[in-house]
Amino acid sequence: MVWVSGQVGVDDQLSPASGMAAQARLAFEGLKRTLAAAGAALDDVVELTTFHIDLRRDLEQFAKVKEKYLPRNYPAWTALGVTQLALSELLVEIRAMAIVGCGKE
Repeated sequence: MVWVSGQVGVDDQLSPASGMAAQARLAFEGLKRTLAAAGAALDDVVELTTFHIDLRRDLEQFAKVKEKYLPRNYPAWTALGVTQLALSELLVEIRAMAIVGCGKE
């Protein structure tokens, strides 16, 4: 099992991307890299928790990005509204649990 937390939409210089879609892509790319380092893949994710600054405004955009990274074997997903994240510019944070090898067919 692999637990990953704190995946946010920042670039290599730790600067937050502009907008929900861009931040979501960077957060999923970080999740993908972290899982790979532990021998897992996005298909192995069984539970996803996301923290959003503005659920009403941003959830639809986030869901569209999520569909590109998790197009099948949908994990259980809980989206939570929060008042703030670690940096004031952040809009979303991802936490995931994966079981190595469970996504292989």
